[in-house]
Amino acid sequence: QVQLVESGGGLVQPGGSLRLSCAASGSIFSINAMGWYRQAPGKERELVASITSGSSTNYADSVKGRFTMSRENGKNTVYLQMNSLSPEDTAVYYCNARLTTVRLPTTMANYWGQGTQVTVSS
Repeated sequence: QVQLVESGGGLVQPGGSLRLSCAASGSIFSINAMGWYRQAPGKERELVASITSGSSTNYADSVKGRFTMSRENGKNTVYLQMNSLSPEDTAVYYCNARLTTVRLPTTMANYWGQGTQVTVSS
């Protein structure tokens, strides 16, 4: 079984910063990539940022230059540093991992965290 646990959400004023964390644990064989998605009320879930096992990153145009995704070497943990936040960034942020498990080491599957609320408001 695999668990993804996010933390770091909260309420912040416009222009402020937050750092989200996501720790993956359980019977993980290998992780291909991890990503952060967000879903605002009435909108579809969208990709915010992703990072591969080789640490290549990709960002949505709306967050380029403001958000930075990183991973902790040797640990299945990723971070999303969010700067210059605006009300448009308000959403539930979800961590995603594309990985294989010890039980099925050749089958890639997607796993999701429970989500963490980010609210940007004065």
